[in-house]
Amino acid sequence: MNKVVAVVVTYNRSDLLIENVGCLMAQSYPTDILIIDNNSTDDTYVKLQSLISSGKIKYINTGENLGGAGGFQLGIKEAVSSGYEYIWLMDDDCMPQQDALKEFMIADSKISEYGFLSSKVLWKDGFVCTMNVQRRTLTKPVKSFDKDHIPVVMASFVSLFLKTSVVKEVGLPIKEFFIWTDDWEYTRRISRKYKCYVVSSSVVIHKSKSNIGAHIASDDLDRLDRYYYLYRNDVYLYRREGFKGFCYEFVRLFAHFFKILFKAQNNRCKRIRIMLKGTKAGLKFKPEIEYV
Repeated sequence: MNKVVAVVVTYNRSDLLIENVGCLMAQSYPTDILIIDNNSTDDTYVKLQSLISSGKIKYINTGENLGGAGGFQLGIKEAVSSGYEYIWLMDDDCMPQQDALKEFMIADSKISEYGFLSSKVLWKDGFVCTMNVQRRTLTKPVKSFDKDHIPVVMASFVSLFLKTSVVKEVGLPIKEFFIWTDDWEYTRRISRKYKCYVVSSSVVIHKSKSNIGAHIASDDLDRLDRYYYLYRNDVYLYRREGFKGFCYEFVRLFAHFFKILFKAQNNRCKRIRIMLKGTKAGLKFKPEIEYV
């Protein structure tokens, strides 16, 4: 068993997953690989079967779609119970460059105490992936990656590196989030206790469909219902930041409201209803944090 385990959450993206596993197996610093399959209905298991049989990867099928939040919670819980010292989180469309993990381990040896480390995330065109830009403060994103170690307070699960000792202290991601904001909430929970950093020399490619974040004003009709989780979870996150967090979320909600009014091509009322429903739910949302 290696000191590090890469936890990859996947759902119906077998081609990307196979590419991701190939990148992990090619790392210059060795890592074990744990695949959390959110009950995929494609050929994911068939494509992984030989790797599972040979013991090159560990595979867990959740039996139902737990969402990204539930998948990562299960994966982290399994990693801790298995005795790993470090956990490396990512989605199935994250392609770590060969030295991505090695650079984390170098940073680990240089930084005496930290909560999490995060990679520099590029999109398929080689430019910074905008949806994965970390936050230096509650509202300010990282604007330059010219320093080796950049202090941050929030990051995505697209290549997040942390110690199991930190997990034991702060608990697990909140599975009830299902999708969206689970990574922001979890990393903010960690950064309240520890200094956290982007390691600019640790680079991954995020092969998402677009380099523009999803937005309720422009998204397809069959995807609108999921935005309930976005607004509920965001309100929960920012209301825990006190007055400043409430103000930030209030301004953000108004901006979304007006973008729907003036930019949405159809179903404006439905989009606004979902936004308001999620916002209202977020004011009362009180999930319990699980510990290991």
